[in-house]
Amino acid sequence: MSKRERLRAIKEIINSKKIGSQDELAKELKNRGCTVTQATISRDLQEIGPVKVRNYKEEGYYCLDNRFRKDNVFDLEKFSSKFKNTVLSVSRAQNTLVIRTYPGEAQGTAAVIDGMNFIEILGTVAGDDTIICIADNEKNANKMQDLMEKQ
Repeated sequence: MSKRERLRAIKEIINSKKIGSQDELAKELKNRGCTVTQATISRDLQEIGPVKVRNYKEEGYYCLDNRFRKDNVFDLEKFSSKFKNTVLSVSRAQNTLVIRTYPGEAQGTAAVIDGMNFIEILGTVAGDDTIICIADNEKNANKMQDLMEKQ
């Protein structure tokens, strides 16, 4: 398999399955008749530029959707810590979450939410002590509310 074909196969795999690691990707490529080293997969992923996103279950996997940020991605520990120290309440109206924080904490908390690359979150808007967080649907808004309230 040529590099071009391999890159195309990687894109197809990432777009069709939840691939959370380079090992999983190597197995999928092997199923397609392409045996490659971890170093090759690493270089290929760097060239393709996928982003690691998370769902409400905190499962991480590769995504090629350009609405996610490659930089400034926070980990779950930072997310939990930020919520414990700044968030007062999380309310929901349909697919919109309203997150109340201590004064001056909303923008930093919104940055952490955005940096987590949750697949269910379309975006956030922050003021001084309030964040509006838009989920892609009501079901996912409910799941995200549950996750945020558990922090």
